[in-house]
Amino acid sequence: MSPLIRPRTTEDLRSCIEALATVHASDRYPVDWPADPGRWLTPSDLVEAWVVVEGSDVVGHVGLSRLDAATLEAPLARAISTPAGPVGSITRLFVTPQGRGCGHAIRLLDVAGKKAADLGMPLVLDVSDDGHAAIALYERAGWRRVASARAEWLNAAGENALLHYYVSPETTRKPAQSEQAPSVRRQTGRAGEMHRSSGEIAPAG
Repeated sequence: MSPLIRPRTTEDLRSCIEALATVHASDRYPVDWPADPGRWLTPSDLVEAWVVVEGSDVVGHVGLSRLDAATLEAPLARAISTPAGPVGSITRLFVTPQGRGCGHAIRLLDVAGKKAADLGMPLVLDVSDDGHAAIALYERAGWRRVASARAEWLNAAGENALLHYYVSPETTRKPAQSEQAPSVRRQTGRAGEMHRSSGEIAPAG
């Protein structure tokens, strides 16, 4: 049976947690296993989430969150097409080891991107500097880096994670030149828990 991408339902949550556990075991995403993984997969600003299903197994997941443009890093805010209002953000993106190499991550990004476009929201994401496979995936898919900054949360090495901020191909305004801020940034409640970001997703897409 061909893999199916569809909106996540309440009934999917247990399978999503099981899938996340396999990713955590193989890639340490998230860096620290959440006390309540169901809640972690359902942040308060979540608009919608989607799953990739193979047979009865969830092998991929992505969420779309709605952010306030006023909370964004200045270079990121300048790079999006609207100066105010809601902004879409990719969150909780992962593909299990068994689901990798099939293009699921790209298709999940596309689904979330179409939803953001339908809602009239520019789309952004952030990823930890150590997420080399994810960074390569995003850049291959046409996402453009516009800023970098240190987070308050620690990566697997026990250091303040360096986050890179990207805008989607559909976000029309030309991105600002990438900036790297060595100082620790204050979290807005979205990326610090969410990533070593999508940085632990499918190495082969």
